[in-house]
Amino acid sequence: MKKVSLFILTALLLFISACAVRKMTVASGDGSSFEKAVVITETSEKQGVDAEYIWIRKTYPDAKTSSQSLTYHDKKPYDILHITTADGKAMAVYFDISNFYGKF
Repeated sequence: MKKVSLFILTALLLFISACAVRKMTVASGDGSSFEKAVVITETSEKQGVDAEYIWIRKTYPDAKTSSQSLTYHDKKPYDILHITTADGKAMAVYFDISNFYGKF
């Protein structure tokens, strides 16, 4: 009985940790331009891209992403996400991805 309880507890803890929302790391910026880009401090591509979309969801709830593009500015890589906010405003959001771009 003790082994079964321990197994269930372990399985439950693993499930909870897998479902936990990962805390993204963002350094600065409001995303309105290259100069004010949101700096993503994640160090792997998967986590970095996830952090971009988490930032969009937190900053612009219910916004829809229409496209994403990769570009360079001053020899640094940037993602630009084109979104439409919940109130219908179309805008571009700039992310400095130099901390994670090309790192798997």
